[in-house]
Amino acid sequence: MSAADPISDFETFYYNQTLDHFNFRPDSFSTFQQRYLINFKHWGGSNVSAPIFAYLGEEEAIDVDLSIIGFLSENAHQFQALQIFIEHRYYGKSVPFRSREEAFQNASTLGYFNSAQALADYAEVLIHVKKKLHAQHSPVIVIGASYGGMLASWFRLKYPHVALGALASSAPIRYFDNIVPPEDGYYSIVTKDFKEASETCYQTIKKSWSEIDTIASQPQGLSFLSEKFHTCRPLNKSSDLKNYLDNLYCEAAQYNSPPTYPVTVVCGGIDGASGNDTLTKIFAGVVAYTGNRSCYVNQPRNLSETDMGWSWQTCSDLVIPIGVSNDSMFPAYQFDLKDYIKSCKAQYGVPPRPHWATTYFGGHDIKLALERFASNIIFSNGLRDPYSSGGVLEDISDTVVAVHAKNGSHCLDILNANNITDPGWLVNQRKIEVKIIKRWIAKYYADLQAFKK
Repeated sequence: MSAADPISDFETFYYNQTLDHFNFRPDSFSTFQQRYLINFKHWGGSNVSAPIFAYLGEEEAIDVDLSIIGFLSENAHQFQALQIFIEHRYYGKSVPFRSREEAFQNASTLGYFNSAQALADYAEVLIHVKKKLHAQHSPVIVIGASYGGMLASWFRLKYPHVALGALASSAPIRYFDNIVPPEDGYYSIVTKDFKEASETCYQTIKKSWSEIDTIASQPQGLSFLSEKFHTCRPLNKSSDLKNYLDNLYCEAAQYNSPPTYPVTVVCGGIDGASGNDTLTKIFAGVVAYTGNRSCYVNQPRNLSETDMGWSWQTCSDLVIPIGVSNDSMFPAYQFDLKDYIKSCKAQYGVPPRPHWATTYFGGHDIKLALERFASNIIFSNGLRDPYSSGGVLEDISDTVVAVHAKNGSHCLDILNANNITDPGWLVNQRKIEVKIIKRWIAKYYADLQAFKK
């Protein structure tokens, strides 16, 4: 159903990457093997300076992206583009030091794990690949999803000599330093998604939290909740259940995509449950979303590398303040920066730098700052995605543009296309992005010819 190339079309390479790009201490010169994969299938070659599509990996192994990101290979043929997927440091097989255990041991080894180092990694790999392929004049378009979308936009700003342009999908670059008030961000969009799907569903979820707390405070209350929700293990505290439900609703909203629209599925379960019992309805929503299982809620699970890595990243240079307003369907929560810093320091022994992202990359008064300075960035968003609250939703200039879809979800525009079920608005969003990239490349080739004369 998708025109994406099979994974077998990609060849795996490793680059001998510098541990620390920004210092000249003896340990800065240590190296690690950084994984990247190339697909030569559609490339027109260096003789015609055919373009390079570079996917900048985010907080997971690059294997995951290869299987779900379709934009590059679905469009490589018409651009005659080389495709390269680069894995982010500390994820997958691109782990410094001798093992993941050693890399994640403490702040001394984790200290090299940040977004600025990752961008420098990508610059080194791309320059290396272009040199190896004698493709010095091949224009590079960097593409990224979510945090990777932030990296793509920042890469264009920091390394314009390496990348001609960037497609930043669902990149919440304004979600730092209170540019977006914490309580007006992520959870406000989740609430909006559910309220638009069903007012009664929204009201049921809104009143469920206090009911859970009331029952949990009673003798045998946790046993009752464990039985009610068919938990895999007895609940030790009500927050285990509430966190599970919070994650479920957020996931449904973030990936509220066609053809199933998970928020509609959850609300269909809640609204369709028999009787007036709130928690029976909530459990019906859980079953509708996850399917029939032998048990729910606190299934035994090991921390994934994404859990571990993102925990450090958001406790170091990427402090994303998330709060919950009184109007939300979730219990109100005020983000407290002092508490957050204290918590991160207790976990890692060093405090985060909450203002560093805006100091290094910008974000405040973004239109004023970038209107004349920046060029060739597409900020794409789906407005049902909770992270769109921190995205760029208006054009900044003629070449730094916002492309968004009212019914779109997280990174949907660059995921594998489905020629049968993708709605017209999604097909159109992708066409707009392709048209803009073609314009960038055409102008680049014209400039290249002019400068050669």
